[in-house]
Amino acid sequence: MSVLLSEDFTFIVQGITGREAVNLTRECLDYGSKVVGGVTPGRKGREVHGVPVFDTVEQVTEALGYVPDGSVVTVPPAFTKDAVFEAIVRGVKLVVIVTERIPRRDVAEMVELADRYGARIIGPNCLGVIVPEVCKMGGIGGPAKDAAKAYTPGAIGVMSRSGGMTTEISSTLTAAGLGQSTAISIGGDAIIGSTYAELMPLFEADEQTEGIVIYTEPGGRMEAQLSEWVKENDSRLPIVAFMAGRFMDSEEMKGMSFGHAGTIVEGKEDTATEKIARLEAAGIPVVERIDEIPDAVKDKLGAKV
Repeated sequence: MSVLLSEDFTFIVQGITGREAVNLTRECLDYGSKVVGGVTPGRKGREVHGVPVFDTVEQVTEALGYVPDGSVVTVPPAFTKDAVFEAIVRGVKLVVIVTERIPRRDVAEMVELADRYGARIIGPNCLGVIVPEVCKMGGIGGPAKDAAKAYTPGAIGVMSRSGGMTTEISSTLTAAGLGQSTAISIGGDAIIGSTYAELMPLFEADEQTEGIVIYTEPGGRMEAQLSEWVKENDSRLPIVAFMAGRFMDSEEMKGMSFGHAGTIVEGKEDTATEKIARLEAAGIPVVERIDEIPDAVKDKLGAKV
């Protein structure tokens, strides 16, 4: 089993003729993912690495005779909301938004529509989802050969606000003999489609997953939500966290952002120190270095047995 993706999972790429999308499509195909169509208005009839291109999502579904399971959205921020709306209204249930710098209002409207239609958004400003040796959706892990080195099948779920750190953490786990069930780059913006707490029930229900690693940063309320979810639901899954940006608690760094749009500290609850305290109070240890993650995971798994 796995989370979100499967061997038979099909998806399209909206904005497929863009430079980054062309590379992303090649990487996904090389990994064995089923990319069944692409959308770029005005480019119908073209192909990208053998994937047929259409003007609209409706044209894709008509040509295929079915609605693809997902869509990777790579269009410019000014057009992202329209692209996501089009996919969701046409019945696509999983939308991975790679695009960054999308207005918050647009993101909020996209998330609201997804809720209404029973769809799920991952991102925006993310690299996607990967189930090792099964399917990768988005740019996560880079070229197939690199993804194969970093990600291996196993029992640890990974969720990260940073796309690059999703791979870094998974690679560290792999080197220590700990494979991954599913790794998700959830996105680094202030508003995202699926938070840690919202994804936890999926991992909780997945028989393959035996533990979770999260990468987090100052800013936002996602860690507080996760801590509350773990305590309220008596989670069976041991969780280990790594908190970046501890230096942001210093006086000279207050109110500043680094890396992601979501790392803006607006109050005490947003600080790294407060987040670490909340996580640890929920039984989630927070390591200080990436290379400490595997041993912390093994300790938590050992304690569970």
